[in-house]
Amino acid sequence: MDWTVIWWILAALIVVGGLVGAVISSLPGVPLVFGGLLLAAWADGFEHVGATTLSILGGLAVLAWLLDFLAAALGAKKLGASQRAFWGAAFGALVGMFFGIPGLLLGPFVGAVVAELSGGRTMNEAGRAGYGAWLGVIIGTAAKLAIAFLMVGIFAFKLLLGS
Repeated sequence: MDWTVIWWILAALIVVGGLVGAVISSLPGVPLVFGGLLLAAWADGFEHVGATTLSILGGLAVLAWLLDFLAAALGAKKLGASQRAFWGAAFGALVGMFFGIPGLLLGPFVGAVVAELSGGRTMNEAGRAGYGAWLGVIIGTAAKLAIAFLMVGIFAFKLLLGS
């Protein structure tokens, strides 16, 4: 049996899981994509994708992680949210993932609003904070997904056309 095929299949499954994880906030999506691509490069004996490309892919994974946190925090802060709203949005996203797409979309908003209301803010202030946190989570998720697909594209380009 050729183990290389099994390694490639496993790498592909990890990458697909990472792409899903880029949308589901509780999974380490982009690091999984990087791990799958690293496994695929190893399975290829680093013949087509070497240290330079893997360093670039690793840098993109770190960038995606930073953007995810910054987008959520900046979105909430831009509309007057407190630190409490940021953590409420994060908790709401975590709980929301158990309720499918509606939970993923509404969880951060509800979490931020509840957190702000529990801190004594008015409904209007809490709503603005919730909207900002939600918008930040959406922008952060879009950025993570775009970077994850960019990583896959760079890898595919190097694998198919590079040497």
